[in-house]
Parts: sequence; structure tokens; C-alpha cells
Amino acid sequence: MSQNTQPVDVRLMNATASLAFSGVFVLVCAAVIVWALRNPAFAITQVVVHGDPQHSSSVSLQANVLPQLQGNLFTLDLNATQDVFEQMPWVRKAELRRVFPNTLDVRLQEHVPVALWGGDEASTMINTFGEVFEANRGEVEHESLPRLAGPEGESGSVLAMYRFLHEELKDSAMQPVALYLTPRGNWQLYLSNGAHLELGGGQPPEVGARMEDFFSTLPQVLAPLGVKQQALEYADLRHRDGYAIRLRGVVTQAVNTPAQRRR
Repeated sequence: MSQNTQPVDVRLMNATASLAFSGVFVLVCAAVIVWALRNPAFAITQVVVHGDPQHSSSVSLQANVLPQLQGNLFTLDLNATQDVFEQMPWVRKAELRRVFPNTLDVRLQEHVPVALWGGDEASTMINTFGEVFEANRGEVEHESLPRLAGPEGESGSVLAMYRFLHEELKDSAMQPVALYLTPRGNWQLYLSNGAHLELGGGQPPEVGARMEDFFSTLPQVLAPLGVKQQALEYADLRHRDGYAIRLRGVVTQAVNTPAQRRR
């Protein structure tokens, strides 16, 4: 006998049984889900860190991050948790993955400091991407890092200019140790002998041209005075027809460079 020829009461009974079975199945599934969500066995109790971090260990992360986590392995909001990790000092980027039954697998990318940013009392630094971040300077050998400063949002430009000038002066006895960008857009460079150079404004090519002109003519200027370049204390390259310098123990003088005399 086919299903269509079954009596109405039999078909109704079968439908009722199927509906009841489906309801029981749904309830069982819901109960399992509720049990999993509430079961302490799935609470995040371990953080495993990858990526060879130098300043962020599993122990410190567990102590600082675990109390802030909300939810267990199944309910944890990974995006919100990622934000928690990336607010930790030294952490630039965090990638998270759940590992059954109670582990959070974290791959960290830390900030790599290449320069100090701001004043002496600041705790900010610049990473290799030109981004400003805040961390304990005492955790790195910051004495060897150059000091950079400038208006908010200009850290990338300042770092790019510093790298350019550092390359320009790679063969010089006086290396750049600090570079500041003023609110008016002028560059101020400090060298390893303590000299202060006012470079004026502009992009690397035009600033580099002024620098090249200055250092190519400086030996000619210093020769009659019998002093070396390390005696340089101050130079102002913003003059249209030359530059002004101040030497330790020598009176300030204005100099017209050969290239500028030909103009």
C-alpha cells in the first residue's frame, strides 16, 4: 500500500511522529550547544605565542590578556580579542586561532624600533613602517637610535627623510643623530659632533642638493682657518646665495658656494 493510499489517521500519526522526532532532535542539539557554551572545560586557559617575539611572552600575555577575554573557545569574539592583543606594548599585529579545547593560538608581529620619537621624556618610538608606537624605551638600547620629531601624522615622512640623509652622509665622519621637522616645514638636522644644520624645507631631492653643495664646498671654507669639519657647530643652508656657518672658536661667516656664484 502506498503512502497516498494510507488512511488519514495513519498519515497524521506519521507526520506527528516525524515532527516530534525533529523537535526532540532540535532540543538535544540546543542542549548540547548550551552545554558546550557553559562548560568550563572550554574556557580559554592557555595562550600559545608564535612569531619569535622579543618583548611579549606567553606568561605576560596570559597575565594581562586572559582576564580581559570574554567567552570561551566557541563564543570568543576574535576581532575584539585581536584588538586587546594589539593594545599591548610592543605588539603591532596579532593573528588569532582557536585550538580545541581551551587554547588560543596567537601569532604576533612586534614593533621593531628604528628611532625615538618626540622629546626626552616621551616613551614613543617609530617602527620600520614609520608608525609611532608607545613602549618602554628601557627595553631597547635606545641610546644608539636616532631621535626624530615632527608634527602629528608626519612620522613616516620624517623617517624617510632621515634615511635619505643618512645615506647621503654615509661616507662622512659626521653622522646624523637627530632630525626634526618644524610646524613650518623646515628640516633641522643634528650631527654626531653636535653640529646643528638648518636645511630649509622641501622634499629629499632638493634638500639633498643643498646638502651636497654644502659639504662639497665646506673643506675649501675651512682650509684657510686650519680647522677640520668636526669644528662645525652650526650651519644655515636656507640662504638663497650661500650659507652661514659657525665654528667652535671661530667667528661666524657667510659663504657663497661656487655653484651659487655661477647663478
